[in-house]
Amino acid sequence: MTSKTEEVLKHLKIHGSITSIEAIELYGATRLSSIIFTLRKRGYAIDTMRQGMVDRYGRAVNYGRYVLDVRKSAENMFGRREVEEPAADEKEQETYED
Repeated sequence: MTSKTEEVLKHLKIHGSITSIEAIELYGATRLSSIIFTLRKRGYAIDTMRQGMVDRYGRAVNYGRYVLDVRKSAENMFGRREVEEPAADEKEQETYED
């Protein structure tokens, strides 16, 4: 069985980013910030992008999208700057609709 941390890391590598709601819906991971903290301690460079939307009650709300920086992660972990980026057809294109 794969841990939730490993599932989130795999998601970041394939899709490039994740939100708390995606982590809950896809992997049952209710503590995404803790998983991100662990991954950052392992050397992964993960940035937080603040995003906003209007909720079902018409109120403006903010949330975070965690974004993996592949180049910085490799630099942090392996001390090198050159990393092969996945081919365009290997990365799944996904549209996020709220």
